[in-house]
Amino acid sequence: MPGLLSSPVCLTVIWFLSWSLCSSRAQIWTNEVSGLQYGRLDSNVTLACGKSQIRIPVVWHLNHSSALPWHRVTSDGSLVLLHVDHSAQGNYSCYDNQGLLLHSVKLRLGHPPGLLSISCQVPNHTHVRCSWVESVRTFLPAKYNASFRGNGQEWRPCIVDVLRKHCDVDHPAFWQTIHTLRITEANGLGSETTTVRFKLHELLKPDPPESVLVKELEGYSQRLIVSWNFPSSWPLQDAFPLVFHIRYRPYGSIYWSEIYSEESPVVVFDALAGHLHQVQVRARDEVNSESQWSEWSPLLLVQPWEDYTTSEPAVEILPEERFPDYFFPYNTKPDTSTAKSHNPVVEDEGNLGLVILLVLFSVVILTTVLSLIFVVWVRQRRRDHVNKQELTSMVKMKSMSI
Repeated sequence: MPGLLSSPVCLTVIWFLSWSLCSSRAQIWTNEVSGLQYGRLDSNVTLACGKSQIRIPVVWHLNHSSALPWHRVTSDGSLVLLHVDHSAQGNYSCYDNQGLLLHSVKLRLGHPPGLLSISCQVPNHTHVRCSWVESVRTFLPAKYNASFRGNGQEWRPCIVDVLRKHCDVDHPAFWQTIHTLRITEANGLGSETTTVRFKLHELLKPDPPESVLVKELEGYSQRLIVSWNFPSSWPLQDAFPLVFHIRYRPYGSIYWSEIYSEESPVVVFDALAGHLHQVQVRARDEVNSESQWSEWSPLLLVQPWEDYTTSEPAVEILPEERFPDYFFPYNTKPDTSTAKSHNPVVEDEGNLGLVILLVLFSVVILTTVLSLIFVVWVRQRRRDHVNKQELTSMVKMKSMSI
């Protein structure tokens, strides 16, 4: 008999049976391990010790330590965590009185979602991007579902970028007056849906003009050439024209001069000779008067042309003589609406003399008028006095005749 037990065949059978039993037992305990449980901060959270209802003494561990936050254990072995905070998060395990693992669970704590603060940008007629900010910091991973539609239309998906927290819609029904966006945020503790309504034509705001360039015009000490390109996000079609707003001022001044144009480039005729100028450009949809202006392009500094070789004033050549017509596709005559700035610089001597003469002339006129008023008043006083004396004499004569 001992020889039979020590035979290779018998040892192989015994090893296989032992391995099968161990695997089965391990599989039983592994199936008792659940995944993830969510709990709300500042509330009581209950963790069950597996699915078994057998009332046996159990021991709970947090992250393999017997130190637990404020808690109590119920008669069925469940762990109740009281008024939990972030320190109560972690991996919880319960064991029987022999140290065998009965159940384990990972606890995540946070808040359910709240309403979102949503804003939408419309950089052109074919694209809408809406972004949002959470009103409640949940401390939990969230999923977002977004839908978009015009008045009377079917809901269509707004493609969500979870990391950047925005969604995009291409080719919206721009002719619709009102549009609706619906975003649902969901996490392990619940969900919340936020709905906003808006008008696309009022939100339309192009991106700033690109490749803005300001150059001096050789031979002209008071002229600048400003050029730019359409925003790359704006469709280059005649159906979507833009109007451009150019502003410029001498460096250090608080007053801007302005020009409006539909084409590039534009010539500035009244730059201050010998001074640096600040120049910016922005754009807006020309047809839609309710749309918004873009942000200003970055501020550029440039100084008009200066002749350093001679002190004699150069004779200004007409643009038609110096440059061919195709160089100025935009009407170079200053017939566009221009708000001329009163730059804080000292006027020349001729203007100062003219101002002094005007002041002196005003003083003389004012003195003459006041003198005439005084003479008329004196004469009126004398006339009133004479009339009073005549009336008194007539009264005395009547009384004497009586």
